[in-house]
Amino acid sequence: MAQTEFHLSTTGPGLYEFSDGVARWVSGTGVVEGLLTLFVRHTSCSLVIQENADPQVRGDLEAFFARLVPPSTDPAMSYLRHTYEGPDDMPAHIKSALLPVSLTIPVARGRPVLGTWQGIYLFEHRDAPHQRRVAAHLG
Repeated sequence: MAQTEFHLSTTGPGLYEFSDGVARWVSGTGVVEGLLTLFVRHTSCSLVIQENADPQVRGDLEAFFARLVPPSTDPAMSYLRHTYEGPDDMPAHIKSALLPVSLTIPVARGRPVLGTWQGIYLFEHRDAPHQRRVAAHLG
């Protein structure tokens, strides 16, 4: 069993890949087979496994979720009450409720078992830069 925490800096909304850091840590633990659990310790961002080959995929996902859940200043969101932390805050909580905040990934031969084009991403939903923490447990 091994545990660590990844610290990710974000500069605003978007998908931030940290697959390489996860793979380096897993390979250094000495664990050959097991399950890796990742858990983001915040309520306004998410974790996703997504394509890492074509950046248009990430851009399209960002555009889709921005359209699905616009800022609280949008007339369609006038029902929101939690607005004192900014127009992006409650929409970020909604996106986080729709998307996963934890991932489970098999580990074999000392590496996370991901598909050829799969990457592990933190999906930042807030407009301002943030320091995000992702807890990792490998057992």
